[in-house]
Amino acid sequence: MIRKTAVATALTGLLACCSAWAQDIGIDQRIDDAIRPAADAVAGFVFSSFPVAGVQIPFVLVWLIVAATIFTFYFRFINLRAFRHGFQLVRGDYNDPHAAGEVTHFQALATALSGTVGLGNIAGVAVAVSLGGPGATFWMILAGLLGMSSKFTECTLGVKYRNEYEDGTVSGGPMYYLAKGLAERGPGFARLGKVLAVLFAIFCIGGSFGGGNMFQANQSFSQVVNVTGGEASWMADKGWLFGLVIAVAVGLVIIGGIRGIARVTSKVVPFMAVIYVTAGLVIILGNLAAVPGAILSIVTGAFSPAGIAGGVVGVLFQGFRRAAFSNEAGVGSAAIAHSAVRTSRPVTEGIVALYEPFVDTVVVCTITALVIIITGSWDPSVDPSAGVQLTSDAFESAISWFPWILTLAVVLFAYSTMISWSYYGLKCWTFLFGESRVADFTYKVLFLFFVVVGSSMQLGSVIEFSDAMIFAMAFPNLLGCYFLLPVVKRELNAYWDDYKQGRLPKFS
Repeated sequence: MIRKTAVATALTGLLACCSAWAQDIGIDQRIDDAIRPAADAVAGFVFSSFPVAGVQIPFVLVWLIVAATIFTFYFRFINLRAFRHGFQLVRGDYNDPHAAGEVTHFQALATALSGTVGLGNIAGVAVAVSLGGPGATFWMILAGLLGMSSKFTECTLGVKYRNEYEDGTVSGGPMYYLAKGLAERGPGFARLGKVLAVLFAIFCIGGSFGGGNMFQANQSFSQVVNVTGGEASWMADKGWLFGLVIAVAVGLVIIGGIRGIARVTSKVVPFMAVIYVTAGLVIILGNLAAVPGAILSIVTGAFSPAGIAGGVVGVLFQGFRRAAFSNEAGVGSAAIAHSAVRTSRPVTEGIVALYEPFVDTVVVCTITALVIIITGSWDPSVDPSAGVQLTSDAFESAISWFPWILTLAVVLFAYSTMISWSYYGLKCWTFLFGESRVADFTYKVLFLFFVVVGSSMQLGSVIEFSDAMIFAMAFPNLLGCYFLLPVVKRELNAYWDDYKQGRLPKFS
């Protein structure tokens, strides 16, 4: 009760702070100018690229895709052969109520999905199809299928090396398996593991404040303003008010920790996914005659793109980039949420995690792409920052009132992403500063403050910096995963043998 009152008091204090900020028109530019040098340096390093067939390919993208491909072959296409069993686990057939952990398989999956299914599926796909043509969808789907193996690897390790406390709570994720897992290989690896774990935690905290928070609040507020009259809207100059409302809504959930987050996301994620997917399917089924042509353009465009800069490489780059940047497979963030699952077999959550890139990329992103292709809304000259508007126009061309539905979806996507990333950032914060109420409270108040800041500012360099921090997480995470692959394989072989032999206990 004391903690809830303290957070509520801190929330009320945000209004006074942000009202003052809102009155200062030049603060956006001053912050942007201050951050720009650091943002350019960090983004330049993380997104450093090399030319292939005239196309600049970011090294981090290659790092993610190569790892996903290696993991897929190393585990003998676990992304396909464990798909059916993953559904059984999500359904609860093997949920052990006596195992350590805080949430069910379904709740862990919903929490992780809420952190990935979001604006990237709406805005990012529109940009990828516009810049890469319909063929980008083919490579996006392929990258999503490969990314399932990365999720399997990191989420299995997350449960394997998590900390379990006497009060029933747990803490897990890359920072723990990097430190504890590599330490098992000897003193030299122990030192490397500690360095990688600290780097990951720092990057994750930075990403949670930016891409997992301010960007979400900023883009959802922009969509609200667009559907309520644009610059003439009553809300146009009240980003701070919108942010305060969202901050209160986020605060009420994150006070309850992962259990509270899981309860909300297990309801919000299916609801928002059904709304968005249903609207997309209505348009696709209403234009059924155009579907074969759209599919043909996706397949042929993947290998023989006409007029696309960079040819096949350019199309492949756009598809892979959107998939990797949407489902975050290999980044390691989702392993933090999956680590809270109630299970005694780490591999079970790795198998459940297979569904995350599948739902995020293969299902939701593909439906968005099909709608854009069928309605002919893709625009090669699109501004990458106008992706939400392009998707909104595509749906509106078939459903006149859809921009309002999209606005609801955008706000819910952003809301669920923020509460999930608050948990990711919190676990990394307490990893660095210790598990205590003071550390917990400090991070949550900071996170809620940045929700309001993100809604009331033009973010500029802040977003570039936070994006770079999120994808910088992939470097220490995947490096550690390579060293720990044999651990995952032993866990998988033992579990899969029990599953095939019918030795796994079932629970109703």
